[in-house]
Amino acid sequence: MSHSVRRHLRVAIDEYDTSIRRFIPGYDEMILEAAAAVSGASPKVVLDLGAGTGSLSAALLARPEVGLVELVDVDPEMLEQARIRLAPFGDRARFAVRSFHDPLPPNDAVAASLALHHVPALEEKRALYRRIFRSLPEGGVFVNADVTMPSHDPARSEAYRAWADHLVASGIEEARAWQHFAEWADEDTYFPLEVELAALEEAGFHARCVWRQGVSTLMVAEKPR
Repeated sequence: MSHSVRRHLRVAIDEYDTSIRRFIPGYDEMILEAAAAVSGASPKVVLDLGAGTGSLSAALLARPEVGLVELVDVDPEMLEQARIRLAPFGDRARFAVRSFHDPLPPNDAVAASLALHHVPALEEKRALYRRIFRSLPEGGVFVNADVTMPSHDPARSEAYRAWADHLVASGIEEARAWQHFAEWADEDTYFPLEVELAALEEAGFHARCVWRQGVSTLMVAEKPR
């Protein structure tokens, strides 16, 4: 699997953290809520899948309940930014340039933020959820912060309209907002929330949505004890 944020979002890597807040409704709150959900399991080891510049990992490492975080990403430019950002955390942050489609090592919790929408097919996502489930111990948790989208109109059109309004309020011209959506569609697939939760349940998790703002969605999936 190959993915370049510079190519996909058409932003420089050092501009990513600013741009993502313009693109994603409630981004900062979503990251903090995700970190809180992970820390509730008091994990010694957390995998951050598609970790990017390390925003979620930084929020995780700021929580005393979290041991170490291994950042996994196929984009070395993004991980280089993460190394700089997470330097104050020393060896509590580890870095691996690899795909989240590769075998996952054992861990206590798995987290992802705006990464798994790069999985294009539902069966691939189901397979990923099964691999995550197998990598976790009983009582382990998987937290996924991502975009979900209704599958049919009028709800789908209404969701995109509200998302475009967020981009416009963030200073992006409306025509450019819709152009962004068209560009992102080359690599992004947004499934409905109910489809995501069903896929997690099929993998063996107990799954629920714990936070939502527009298309921004936080799902928590627990492996039964």
